[in-house]
This record gives sequence, C-alpha cells and structure tokens, in this order.
Amino acid sequence: MMFCENRALREKMYEAYVTRASERGPDAGQFDNGPLMVKILTLRAELASLLGYAHYAEYALEGRMATSAEEVSTFLQKLADCAKAAAQEELDALCAFAQSAYGESDLKAWDIAFYSEKQKQSLYAFSDEEIRPYFPLPRVLEGLFYVTEKLFGVKVAQAKGEHLWHKDVQFFELLNDDGSVRGCFYLDLFARAHKRGGAWMADCIGRRRLASGDIQNPAAFLTCNFIPPVGDKPSLLTHDDVVTLFHEFGHGLHHLLTQVEEPSVAGINGVPWDAVELPSQFMENWCWESEALNKISGHVETGQPLPADLLGRMRGARNFQSAMQMLRQVEFSIFDMAVHEHGAITSPADIQRVLDEVRQKVAVLKAPEFNRFQNSFSHIFAGGYAAGYYSYKWAEVLSADAFGRFEEDGIFDEKSGRAFLSEVLETGGVNEPLANFVAFRGREPSIDALLRHSGLSA
Repeated sequence: MMFCENRALREKMYEAYVTRASERGPDAGQFDNGPLMVKILTLRAELASLLGYAHYAEYALEGRMATSAEEVSTFLQKLADCAKAAAQEELDALCAFAQSAYGESDLKAWDIAFYSEKQKQSLYAFSDEEIRPYFPLPRVLEGLFYVTEKLFGVKVAQAKGEHLWHKDVQFFELLNDDGSVRGCFYLDLFARAHKRGGAWMADCIGRRRLASGDIQNPAAFLTCNFIPPVGDKPSLLTHDDVVTLFHEFGHGLHHLLTQVEEPSVAGINGVPWDAVELPSQFMENWCWESEALNKISGHVETGQPLPADLLGRMRGARNFQSAMQMLRQVEFSIFDMAVHEHGAITSPADIQRVLDEVRQKVAVLKAPEFNRFQNSFSHIFAGGYAAGYYSYKWAEVLSADAFGRFEEDGIFDEKSGRAFLSEVLETGGVNEPLANFVAFRGREPSIDALLRHSGLSA
C-alpha cells in the first residue's frame, strides 16, 4: 500500500483488507465475525452484571491504574482535542502535496499510505540501508549496557551459560556494585528458521525468598528477530531495531531489578495492564538523544557516531503525521470503551453504529461505508485489550512524562535514574502505579510531554 503505483490494485487490496471477516468485500459472509462479536459482547455484559458492575468496561478497569470509565473517556477526549486540528492540517498538507507533485486531487483511503510515503521521503529522505552501518549490534549492546549502568548503577557482564539452546544465544548477568549477581538474562536476537517472529521479554525465573531463607535471583528471556551476521561482519540494525531492543530490555529490567520477594507481585507480576509498558517505553527515549546515541551508534567501518544531519531527518520522520496517528489510536480506544459501555448490542449493525458515531466525532480521515475494521479488531475481541486499548496511549503519557525529568535534569542524571529504579523498577506490583509515579515525578502524570514529543502542543 505504501509503494504500489497501481491505484486500481491499491483499491482492490484496501477493500479486501478492511472487509475481511465481514459480510462485505470479496469474501462476503464466508468468514463473517459479526454474529460472534455480538455474542462476545453479550457474554461480557452478562458477566459484568452478574458481578455487580454497570457494564463490562467498569469490570475490566478493576485493578487497572485508571480508576473509572469516565477517567479513561476524559483522558482520550483530551488527546483527541489536542490532536484533531493538527491532524486536519496534516491531511490538508498531504492532499496539497499529492495535487502539486502528482496531480492527484481526490485522495481516497487507499491512497493515503502511498502518498504519505512519497511526502515523507520528499521531506526527510533517508533509508534503512543508510542507517544500518551506524548500528552494528556489538556497538548497540555496548551502548545499551552503558545507559543501564549510568542510570541504575548495575553492570551487565557476559557470562557462561550452561543451557543455551542455540549457538547464537548469549547469556548475561546483572551485577551490583560489589560484584554480586542481581539477575541474569538470555539474549536470542537473530531470526532463524522455525523461530517465532516478533520481539518479546519472557520471565524465566522470578525473584523470591526460598524456604532456606536465600533469595532466588530472577532470570529473563529477551528475544528479537534481527538480521543475523554474515561471515565476519556483525549484524547491522535499523533504528527501529534499536528502539525495539531498548523497549524489550526495559521490560527485562522491570523483571530483573525488582526487590520484591513475593512472586505474585515481583517484577512485572501484579502490575496493572495500563502501567506495565512504562519501563519499556521509557527506555526507548535514549534512542533519540545525541548524548546517548554517541554511545549506541558507531559506523561499522569508521566508528563515527550517527551524523547530526541524519539524526535530524530521523527525528523529523518520527513526528511525521503524528497527529493523524494519534487520532487513529484514540479513535480505536474510544470505540473500544464505547462498545463495552453500551447497554444493548443485539446485532452487528449496533456495533457499526457505535463506530460510526465515534468516527463522526473524532476522525479527520473518513472511512468508506464498506469499511468493517471492527470485524478484525482482534486486540479487543480475541486478545486481552477489551476495554483496555487505551493502555497504549496511557503508558505513552507515563513514559514521556517520566523521561521529562531527565530532560530537565540531564539524560544521565544519576539521582533521577536511581529514583526511577527505586520507585518504579524495584517495587513490582506491590504499590499502586500512580503512587509510584508520583513518588518519582513529584506530581500526577501530565500529557504535555507526550504532546511535545509528538510535535504537538497542548
């Protein structure tokens, strides 16, 4: 959809994609999820009612950082209000670009990704292949471990692993100042046949106090699917790869640095769904800071850090159409909450009406009438995000605001790093996340930092 020059083919692809599992499109009715969605929502509403809740959204928020559906709705509406005007400007700029550069005056939904990519390249032209030489994996790991030590006072040292399942897997230990082991982790970073795709952190062993009185140190798996090295040349990462590695390592630090001894609330355990992404998204910020990039990047041949010009273009591309992207996520989140607060969903048409109402209020880019996005919204119908899709933006607010302290005091400020360690990473699921955040930041979260990082203003 980004690169296909054939507009008719883009339209065909778009219609097939946005009507999958519905009563519309090329497979109309063959795999229709509509009745199943109604059944799922009906059973969820029944479950909530049996437990004494007004609706499923109220039930789902039990144990989350957000305390009520009203709080979530206010939060989402505030983001929508801040993003909508800017999103309209971005869409207008895209339409003007398509008209002036390509003579296309009537953009359709299937044209957006195509002309957006053209516009982005005209503004910030760079490619992954231009970036890769500056991020050889050994240099990136060295920088990641440097950032970790500077912020949290723990060293990362490679160690001998007794049970490695592949020759590419590495084993590391986290060490305290006195050399004692705090935790350990396996790095399995390269793609290979029959390996599950994607990137994730998984807990191997949790911290706990044993019957003997000794402490069982935690262990973690950190898995990615980067391009493996070729011959004697190291694996070269894209910047997106680097961000992914820092993200998953943030989850790993949350698991490994806990000081809680009760397994059910140690590390990431017991941390509410809408707060567990704070450490991972928080760590991503160092991938954009010059002072950190001097440690993370180094040209594979010359050792030179990432040039300022290239970093500037990367930063510009980072916020390209950020308002439209934010508004899209907010639209999905508001729909998720609305459909789980709705009192009477009796047909697929009821679900469509809820989505249409949300789009009417929020969206700047109008979806075609045949669009059936909801029929494949697996996050809320087949995954764990029912009445929880807002968590993505909620956690972004927390991580951006937390990083704001480092923007104020220095991105390697030791006092701030140790405070994040003690108030967030070490506490596991013992305290309320809001209390942890206030203890670290000195106040409740604000959306201002996220808006600033996204190139928007409050």
